[in-house]
Amino acid sequence: MGRYLLRRILGIVPVLLVIFTLSFVLMRAAPGGPFDAEKPVPAEVKRNLERQYHLREPWCEARFLPALQQPALSADAERAIRAESAGASRLEQLCTGAFQYGWLLSNYVRGDFGPSYKYKDRSVNEFIASGLPITIRLGLVAVVFALLIGLGAGLISAMKQNLWQDHAAMGAALLGISIPNFVLGPVLIFVFSLTLFWLPPARWDGWQYMILPGFTLGSVYAAYIARLTRGGMLEVVRQDYIRTARAKGLSERLVILRHAVRGGLLPVVSYLGPAMAGLFTGSIVIERIFNIPGMGRYFVDAALNRDITLAMAVVVVDAVFLLVANLVVDVVLGLLDPRVRYE
Repeated sequence: MGRYLLRRILGIVPVLLVIFTLSFVLMRAAPGGPFDAEKPVPAEVKRNLERQYHLREPWCEARFLPALQQPALSADAERAIRAESAGASRLEQLCTGAFQYGWLLSNYVRGDFGPSYKYKDRSVNEFIASGLPITIRLGLVAVVFALLIGLGAGLISAMKQNLWQDHAAMGAALLGISIPNFVLGPVLIFVFSLTLFWLPPARWDGWQYMILPGFTLGSVYAAYIARLTRGGMLEVVRQDYIRTARAKGLSERLVILRHAVRGGLLPVVSYLGPAMAGLFTGSIVIERIFNIPGMGRYFVDAALNRDITLAMAVVVVDAVFLLVANLVVDVVLGLLDPRVRYE
């Protein structure tokens, strides 16, 4: 198992490199820049800012567009020079991109996500340090809701197959899958915050603030878990070893809890790995609805502001969390199912 874990951990590195590269290329290819604003910035100030943040490399300009080295060059004159030498301008952009890629990659290797382009007084590491714990807590609360509701409904549905309990649980699961969280969230706020005044509608200041966003984010996954639990339990209870346990005189409760649950939950464990991706991407919407200062909120702001370093850091950190979650799920699956071998 040690060799398996080492091989999987080493396999994370090339995957992260591919994710980092694709994120960098997409952010570079998007139109606009972090220093483009409604109020025009003086051309010389903008050039100095771009050189400071490695969005412009003097060596590349001198190599492919030496005319850009003229002092006090206006923005209109720069655009005219680039338009006249379209091929050289593309080469200069590729050269600058290569320099910036190497600069960012070296920072990531050292654990430094670089400066924020929009918030000059804060680094990207500060945003990650403040937003990641909140997003993780929100995800854990959602997982707790999803497991408690989903496992309970699935077990009841499997033990009461084709009875009214089964139909009620599966009907609720279908309803949970059908309602998107951006609809469910405002409805819950209206009912429990603005009408009944039981729970706060927004922010993140205590356990009371975790209930509505956690339930909203976990409701869809609770529905899937309920259906997977029901299907897995119905398949397991028909196995020979379950019939043998019943023939020995064990009560139905012991048969289910001691023998059937372990095998019936295998589909749920397999589902939890990919579900982590949905928890993080879904938290973007939930954090905006409930005004939660997590990673999702920072990602949206970074995308709108063209803050390349912050947006890339959020993507890479989410990818690390997803890869680690998949690794943990694979290990737990092997512990639950003796048929799984680590090779």
